Amino acid sequence: MKMLKALLTHLLALLVGFAAGIYVLPILTAQPEVGMDELRSAMAVARFSGEFRRELAGSDLLHWGEGRVAVGPEHIAFAGRIAPGPDYKLYLSPVFVEDEAGFERHRLQMQRVGEVRSFGSFIVRLPVGIDVREFNTVIIWCETFGEFISAARYQATERR
Repeated sequence: MKMLKALLTHLLALLVGFAAGIYVLPILTAQPEVGMDELRSAMAVARFSGEFRRELAGSDLLHWGEGRVAVGPEHIAFAGRIAPGPDYKLYLSPVFVEDEAGFERHRLQMQRVGEVRSFGSFIVRLPVGIDVREFNTVIIWCETFGEFISAARYQATERR
């Protein structure tokens, strides 16, 4: 019995340590936020803007974003906060989605445009050939765990 108890407590400690590592490692390796001058300049030349909000259906205590996003022909700029996590990707979508099911349903219509490596303000340069007018929503998605983080509509029209 003593051996079983020791085994269970060690397994529990291992699981807690692993979970803590998954949560803390992205925080330790995150890139610094962009400077305010660079962010203001990027937002000033953007053609569209939208808001990431915490109260979306797919957002929860550990998966959320809030703040203003600005979409221009060469970059996407964000001023706000995002819940820490690993392997965040930035997508453009022609359809507004607000949860994992919606993301998976429309994923083939979306375009992955870059990585989010900060949990605060950031600027992501768009790949050559992306026309932001063909989309209406910016989405932050956790690729490793298939988790919806947040979305912001930046144009009113939807193309399906």
